Amino acid sequence: VVVMERFDIVAMIENFLISAEILIEQNNIILKHKAHAPIYVWADEFKTEEVVRNFFSNAVNHAAGDRVIEIKYNLTKDNDTNTVRISVFNTGEPIPEEALPHIWEKFYKADKARTREYGGSGVGLSIVKAIMESMNQQYGVINYTNGVEFWFELETK
Repeated sequence: VVVMERFDIVAMIENFLISAEILIEQNNIILKHKAHAPIYVWADEFKTEEVVRNFFSNAVNHAAGDRVIEIKYNLTKDNDTNTVRISVFNTGEPIPEEALPHIWEKFYKADKARTREYGGSGVGLSIVKAIMESMNQQYGVINYTNGVEFWFELETK
């Protein structure tokens, strides 16, 4: 059941990052997250935090090279709708092109050997898909030469 409510997505993410400090430190992650004014969204706060948690833990587990994770907010206005795109980028290997259509499927693992290293179950991104679709919101992934960015959008109020 989706419980839609108004909440500050920036404060929610900042609180999540405080709880993830040990994980960040243990994995030698360089976190980039600029202070941002409050952004009030209309969504299920508990489920949205689950999306953030899944994207962030994937970023930690797949961070390589400079081991940077960057969280960004991008506000847009389209006709009558204002949205914010929250993105979680990590440096490392891009996802193989042939795997991209399948990453949202339950139990699909693009790199089975790497997944075994950290014990991933392969359900995180399918949970993200179910949550975002239950709220009728967009989500996706963008490959870069130096890493991967997962994103989701929420309506701002």
